[in-house]
Amino acid sequence: MPVRIALYQGPGGVPRSVRENLAALDRAARTAAAGGARLLLTPELWLTGYALGDTVSERAEHVEGPSARAIAGIAAEHGLAIGYGYPERAGDAVHNSVQLISPHGCRLVNYRKTHLFGDYEKKHFTPGGNLVVQADYAGLRIGVLVCYDVEFPEAVRAHALAGTELLLAPTALMRPYEIVPNTIIPARAWENQLYLAYANRSGPEGDFHFAGLSCLAAPDGTVRARAGLGEDLVLADVDPGLLAASRAENTYLGDRRPELYRPLA
Repeated sequence: MPVRIALYQGPGGVPRSVRENLAALDRAARTAAAGGARLLLTPELWLTGYALGDTVSERAEHVEGPSARAIAGIAAEHGLAIGYGYPERAGDAVHNSVQLISPHGCRLVNYRKTHLFGDYEKKHFTPGGNLVVQADYAGLRIGVLVCYDVEFPEAVRAHALAGTELLLAPTALMRPYEIVPNTIIPARAWENQLYLAYANRSGPEGDFHFAGLSCLAAPDGTVRARAGLGEDLVLADVDPGLLAASRAENTYLGDRRPELYRPLA
């Protein structure tokens, strides 16, 4: 049976308080659940905002911190899983992380961004060291990457080889890099034979201007839902039947010759 997911394209502007963002998430979760969604995905660093400057460290939270508990309550109230981006405090390190919470309020996945983009991220975050993080939910093998990660073919291919069927990618993609949601994301879904959910931020925030254009790309290379340029919530179905049929027709993964690719490592 198809699994409906919702992509919440968050706004830019001055980063709102965590309390305001949690209230916005509650409203989005209510709307998503009413539309039949079983999973809601937010953008990268959604909890606090992206353009935090030197306040990143003080706004970071533990994986089981107060916001995680609040989001677990929202997930349980509305009966859907929630994947959200946040700055994670882990000892002296701060990671650009994504946590996926089940409808029962339990943590399914916590992933730390492995490929940091630009001077801002490299200054304030420590890269994660585990590329393939997965969980099983709603009959799907779900994996997580963050924004810049999916622009590396090796990262998405690693997920495909590990059996990921739905790859979540919370994002903070800036203009003028619209080629990523418009071209690269559908191509990644096609060449790796998986669904790719790309939830971006939108509008100006600090020195950044986010591109919006969140989308769900299917393994046949089509885009099943596309947001616009502003704050938005879009719903689309992940269909295991289409995935199986597409994988049977498109044999990229089975036709690989790994013995020829050793120089890539």
